[in-house]
Amino acid sequence: MSELSKRTFLATPLLAAAGLGAARLAQAQACERPAPAAYKPPPASAGPFSAATDSLRSSVVPTWFRDAKLGIWSHWGPQAVPGQGDWYARFMYVPGHPHYDHHVKTYGHPSEVGYKDIIPRWKAERFEPEALMDRYVAAGAKYFVSMGVHHDNFDLWNSKHHRWNATKLGPMRDVVGDWARAARKRGLRFGVSEHLGASHNWWWTSHQCDQFWPKLGVAYDGAKPENFDLYHEPHDTPYLNRGGDWYTTNPKFHEIWYRRIVDLIDSHQPDLLYSDGGIPFGEVGRAAIAHLFNTSVRRNGEMQAVYNHKALGSGDFIREIGVQDVERGVLEGINPLPWQTDTSNGDWFFSEHDRYKTPAQVLTMLADIVSKNGNLLLNVVQRADGSLAPESDRLLTEMAAWMKVNAEAIHGTRPWKVYGEGPTQAASGAFQEDTAYTAQDIRFTTRGGALYALTLGEPKGSVKIALLHRGNAHEPRPVRRVELLGAGPLRFRQDAQALEVDMPERLPSRHVSALRVTFD
Repeated sequence: MSELSKRTFLATPLLAAAGLGAARLAQAQACERPAPAAYKPPPASAGPFSAATDSLRSSVVPTWFRDAKLGIWSHWGPQAVPGQGDWYARFMYVPGHPHYDHHVKTYGHPSEVGYKDIIPRWKAERFEPEALMDRYVAAGAKYFVSMGVHHDNFDLWNSKHHRWNATKLGPMRDVVGDWARAARKRGLRFGVSEHLGASHNWWWTSHQCDQFWPKLGVAYDGAKPENFDLYHEPHDTPYLNRGGDWYTTNPKFHEIWYRRIVDLIDSHQPDLLYSDGGIPFGEVGRAAIAHLFNTSVRRNGEMQAVYNHKALGSGDFIREIGVQDVERGVLEGINPLPWQTDTSNGDWFFSEHDRYKTPAQVLTMLADIVSKNGNLLLNVVQRADGSLAPESDRLLTEMAAWMKVNAEAIHGTRPWKVYGEGPTQAASGAFQEDTAYTAQDIRFTTRGGALYALTLGEPKGSVKIALLHRGNAHEPRPVRRVELLGAGPLRFRQDAQALEVDMPERLPSRHVSALRVTFD
């Protein structure tokens, strides 16, 4: 989600903006019912893992994930139809928001034409997963992640427990299954993302009404009982009283979440499961993770699955369980455990008004992340019909050209003793990704006895690497050879100040250059 979306979600003033006045808020708080009994998930499926925290902590991140470095994500679904960007299904019910204005102008008032009426418009008529996967492989992806279900509560697979799914509405096909077959045919690991955990609270806007004429007090379509299985039952006190929790305390919804996520795991046997937040719902969420891990053990003979979750917002963050995900940001320095950045080259869902990352921005981010023991999970924006936005097409083309020359400096590497040097320091934490690097910013990776130095810009003349000066503490052996990937050996000098390398006038690849350095 965007930083603005997350801040707006958590902001109490939106209660009024969505049509819930102070009097109704007080009434809802006064009518809070006693909390129902917690949902108890079934016992863990056969295997070494249980829902106990210590059991899940014993899991180890598989080597495939540490080697992969780059994954491509299809963060895609019906919310791409209006072409207005992220969180459309929520903000189309918030008067004053541009999504509400667009919806009323384009489709009608949300009391009459709601999000349920957007879903059938998502036809995905130009969706070609085989051709797209070829592009992703060429761009360097070693794993692929399909959206399983977003906050809009619409399942993209043949869901056993939910009639609102892509095999019955919209594309009339198992989108997750189509992606899985294309990815596995090309040797990629396959993952799914679930954003369902937040859906119950996220969508309380759909149950409200305008506070002005001519539709004063006329409820939106989410308030109609026949639509509750899409928009959820009325959203009441836990969210309102606590000022914006990402996850509901409603045990009925916990059961719905568990059954559908386990069905997603069983239907498509993913190698990776991503949750958009912390681990949802305590023991319920941990039981789903145990199921993911145990099914991986049964399928592979050993645990080969990855679970992504965030140290952000609601839910539990347990650093030793799975892989930490950082939305649109990085961690500081070399983290001792593998981690992942998730970001998009544009908005999360297609927007006609979007601003896209350049190929240079994506490739410098990739080099910085990998040098710090991280992976990049990159959403490549698709239009509603399944085709690529022009900026996405250009990005994949340039990434493919870059990977042809420089992939060995990325895939299968590990961090060096120091992640890098240079004048630019990336801020750490989520939503901190607009860093402008220079050719003097260097990032290091290592593999097979070689050290790779990646310049986060296009160098002119020579490259000076201060950390590799003669007699440095990190690598006291003298430099024996320096090669520019795609060009061959280069002249260099190593003195007490730096390793200085003469660069050719014509570089073999754009944006980031990779030097292979070997030592005596």
